[in-house]
Amino acid sequence: MTDAANATTTPEREDLSAITDEEIFAGHLGGKLSVELAAPLETQRDLSIAYTPGVAQVSRAIAADAELAKRYTWTDRLVVVVSDGTAVLGLGDIGPRASLPVMEGKAALFKKFAGLDSIPIVLDTKDVDEIVETLIRLRPSFGAVNLEDISAPRCFEIEKRVIEALDCPVMHDDQHGTAIVVLAALTGAAKLQGRDISGLKVVTSGAGAAGVACTEILLAAGVQDIVVLDSKGIVGTHRDDLNPVKDDLARRSNPRGLTGGAAEALAGADVFLGLSAGTVDEALIASMAPESIVFAMSNPDPEIHPEVAGKYAAIVATGRSDFPNQINNVLAFPGVFKGALDAGARRITEGMKVAAANAIFGVVAEELAPDRIIPSPLDPRVAPAVAAAVAAAARAEGVA
Repeated sequence: MTDAANATTTPEREDLSAITDEEIFAGHLGGKLSVELAAPLETQRDLSIAYTPGVAQVSRAIAADAELAKRYTWTDRLVVVVSDGTAVLGLGDIGPRASLPVMEGKAALFKKFAGLDSIPIVLDTKDVDEIVETLIRLRPSFGAVNLEDISAPRCFEIEKRVIEALDCPVMHDDQHGTAIVVLAALTGAAKLQGRDISGLKVVTSGAGAAGVACTEILLAAGVQDIVVLDSKGIVGTHRDDLNPVKDDLARRSNPRGLTGGAAEALAGADVFLGLSAGTVDEALIASMAPESIVFAMSNPDPEIHPEVAGKYAAIVATGRSDFPNQINNVLAFPGVFKGALDAGARRITEGMKVAAANAIFGVVAEELAPDRIIPSPLDPRVAPAVAAAVAAAARAEGVA
């Protein structure tokens, strides 16, 4: 790739340290979204077509054939970003109103990177039944559901039940968006080192939404040795205090039967995945195997500072934009939903998620370097590649 071409796809990282509170609040003033017209509304004729009396003809047609709503309304291409505000960023349970700026931002990213219309819906309830029932009742208004910032373990049940209840793509991005990008980044890191991911010893720190999903997708991708840590230590069959989700994970991970905590898990490990918003001691990273890989993804404060981790690890990634190798969900979710909607998919399958990860990796497969195992979140090649791969996978799996 020429320098000129590279410059168009991998912009230099900006110095973000000088952003002021005034700039931040000004950027959110009045919200970050607006509705734009897709057809002219300037004349009496325009008004008669867009609204009464012309709109009645379209409504009659849809009443006679509900499938026409996909063609003559925005429903088929509309993603709803749904949250109850219980697990927002690293802020925790801050409630639906305080979560709304995040949901607006997510909707803005859908538009920017995938051209999809999206609206935020924040629900003033934590009741699983009420959340599921609300989305069932709202189903005629949208084409896909992006669940966001819902606390574990409730998020697992909510996603499962919404998928079962609705005939459209549904994904909890905190789980699967993160997992897709982690698999893409780990594929890039392993490829750069000439290793097969199936032989890596992986430690996942955190057994919440992201930790569980990342472990699941890595197991599906062939990783055979994964040890999961929660706040009480190694998740394994030796413990009797696990919820059903962790208990199921315990039966499919920790093949060496390790017990203890982070020290026992990280000794000789090849990969550290930080998804717990906690910290990890420098000495534990030093105890990992040579040429180790550290993904310290807690945001804004990584589990270990990248410069410190870099003293021992060959490859370091974080969730931050001011360090190389940013693990950012925006690499995944816009293309995943666009591909699913393009294919008319009824659901988002594991195969579609793996296809998305492979597509993300494929963008930089010929450009790999220790500070470039994954594309920039601003790389314009990513969303189209992901969408095409996801749509193809949906058709191949018969869910389109």
